[in-house]
Amino acid sequence: MADKIVLHGMGSPNVIKVVMMLEECGLDYELRHVAVFAQEQFDPAFLALNPLGKVPVLEDPQLGVPLAESGAILHWLAEREGRFLPSGQPERAEVMQWLMVQMANYGPMLGQFTHFNLVPAGSQPYAHARYGAIAERLNQVLDARLEGREWLAGDAYSIADIATQPWAWYVERHGFDPAAFPRLVAWRERIAQRPAVQRALARAEDAFSQPAEQTRKAASDADLDRFFGRSEKVPQTDYSIVRNM
Repeated sequence: MADKIVLHGMGSPNVIKVVMMLEECGLDYELRHVAVFAQEQFDPAFLALNPLGKVPVLEDPQLGVPLAESGAILHWLAEREGRFLPSGQPERAEVMQWLMVQMANYGPMLGQFTHFNLVPAGSQPYAHARYGAIAERLNQVLDARLEGREWLAGDAYSIADIATQPWAWYVERHGFDPAAFPRLVAWRERIAQRPAVQRALARAEDAFSQPAEQTRKAASDADLDRFFGRSEKVPQTDYSIVRNM
């Protein structure tokens, strides 16, 4: 176990949200890049931290065991620091509800749409259309939720906001018009102006950007097959879009 807080990850929204939380709490921590395109997440040493072979993973001496799943990490840090999670009800339950919305819906569904945006156009039209419609609907739900509200849950900035905000940048990446979701975009931008969030993004950029780009461009088709979980039952695809994104 590390003798200080260590976050293992790369520059994905699920990792960025944890970096944001660490900065918001003013904690001392170290970022360690996991070269996912080079299959480092499947090394025995990493699988000992998380047998699912996924980032992020937090090592916190106060907890004593490695902790995976970004929502669980945010919940732990909120409990540890007594911040960004209300103690009273129903505010606490409401924050947990919207944290779970992100974990079960907003992240996974947008992740699937990202995946089908990376495969060659026309190769998976049903899947692309399905996840595009779900992503649009989820953006609409969040935009409606933020009508007349400053934050997703309760009256204060919380782990529900921290968990969701990095995914909201996918509005433009997925080809949606940001003008269709004005409240979601305004909320996203308001969080982006927080000093802790700006520090988090700068640290993540320094720790993750260059090594991730190098390993992605150098990844073989076999590396990318394993990264995307492709088996012999799934047709081969052209990964040039991934290497050049």
